[in-house]
Amino acid sequence: MRVKSLNIKNLRNISSTQIDFDRCLNCFIGDNGAGKTSILEALSVLSKGRSFRSGQISSLIGPSGKNFQIVCKIENQAGVQHHLGMERDATAWFARHNGEDVSQLSELTRLLPYVLLEPNSHTLVSGPPDTRRKYLDWGVFHVEHAYLLLWRRYNRVLKQRNAALRQANKLVVESLDGQFVDLGEKLHIARERHAGVLNKVLEKQFPLFSDTLEGIQLSYRKGWSGESLEEAIQVSTTRDIEKGSTGPGPHKADLIMTLNGAPAKERLSRGEQKAMTAAMIIAQAQIISESGETPILMLDDISSELDEVHLSQVLKAGERLGAQILLTGTVLAPPIKSCEGSYKVFHVKQGSIDPFTV
Repeated sequence: MRVKSLNIKNLRNISSTQIDFDRCLNCFIGDNGAGKTSILEALSVLSKGRSFRSGQISSLIGPSGKNFQIVCKIENQAGVQHHLGMERDATAWFARHNGEDVSQLSELTRLLPYVLLEPNSHTLVSGPPDTRRKYLDWGVFHVEHAYLLLWRRYNRVLKQRNAALRQANKLVVESLDGQFVDLGEKLHIARERHAGVLNKVLEKQFPLFSDTLEGIQLSYRKGWSGESLEEAIQVSTTRDIEKGSTGPGPHKADLIMTLNGAPAKERLSRGEQKAMTAAMIIAQAQIISESGETPILMLDDISSELDEVHLSQVLKAGERLGAQILLTGTVLAPPIKSCEGSYKVFHVKQGSIDPFTV
């Protein structure tokens, strides 16, 4: 999948712009705060309904009105073009696909898949389990199309169960347990299956990024003790009522990374953790690509995080996948000029985006 053009109005400091993309590599160069990341944010919002940066949707709205607009023309691997558009204010969104209203944002997500590597991505290795669960869920969503509905149903029942626990209503808790167990075990199976595929892909990816990553193993921890989720919640019900929240379940799952039997984050330097994160993002892109459309590879200011060798490896890996690459930075990194495919460079200055001749 490739983005052909992107129109942005009133998003952060971008008042109005149109970008015509190269099919391979697109570099956005400018000072910090110029608006480079906002271009990637626009695609993130159009795909997922939210930015990958923290903050409320209201913080995305520029000074020229109470909403922002994003319009995008994309082309899938079969050569079929789609027109996507979104208008959003602080409380509501309105989206269209080929002139038809969109009722579920997941429709746009499937049409506009992407993977992202940015300065905070290293928390995938060193951060809390929630970061790794989101990483797994994003991958499973693009591989198993029924997964989103399963994930939503599980989280809805989890919220209902937690509400009943806070009220110490044991009868309601028990009435929800059957559905909670059924959905939870299905969610676990889908994640565990995906984690197994991911581990196999990463066994080949890790050595490409660093010799020190060879031997790292990934395993999926399901989020409860014992074989049966049903038994686990029966044992924990009294404790759950005391705490007002559900203990065991896939909402407590984690992707465990070890090197020679010890947690990888304890054995790896900060630079090695960043290289490992890059390998994991590329592996996810490969798995998504093999199941359908190749996602966009968005690289936000990673030349400040990765040295030239590792940046070159990321770019080459993206080229091997046939992914369209969008990269931001304060300067044009040397590895870009050695890329085999075509590329465009854009200069970003105070929200204005203009083609730049190297």
